[in-house]
Amino acid sequence: MNPSTPRADARNNRARIVAAARDAIAAAGPDGELRLNAIAQQAGVGQGTLYRHFPTRADLLVEVYRHDVDELVALARSLLQTEAPLDALALWFDRVADYARVKRGVFAALEASVWKDLSARSLGPIGEAITLLLDSGRAASVIRADVDAHDVISLIGFLTRLEEADWDERSRHLLAIVLDGLRAPAGGGRDR
Repeated sequence: MNPSTPRADARNNRARIVAAARDAIAAAGPDGELRLNAIAQQAGVGQGTLYRHFPTRADLLVEVYRHDVDELVALARSLLQTEAPLDALALWFDRVADYARVKRGVFAALEASVWKDLSARSLGPIGEAITLLLDSGRAASVIRADVDAHDVISLIGFLTRLEEADWDERSRHLLAIVLDGLRAPAGGGRDR
């Protein structure tokens, strides 16, 4: 075994901590309190184990965010292997709603300089995932030809402005409206 490769139990502990933190962030919302001892307890590890993996609260929050971005990006390719392009985009948007809720919580808990850097680094991979989904939809003639990843990122940016009380009712509904706007016009008409 390579000494720089973490043991399986350490990898499992890390994964459980990240999952517990993600759940805690989603449950707390952007104004909620994130308690590290509760996260350690939920993950089934001691506080020492949590701090060995994540020396600071910011380290844990950044890892949760990176993990979500990685999953979101990988999901685009995976969905296109099993779903029709428009269905893949709709299912991906469904996951975007969960991602955006966690993103709001992470960004609310991090210092502005940290979250701005984190956000800037995630736009590239997310833009690539959106481009993959749009290109597949255009190839199947179900997505309009005049949209790109930047358009979609701008459109879904509204998720950051939703109030926590409106989240469950509005986030997926509004993403469905965006999806309808991305559909190719019926009857083969020209995109505007």
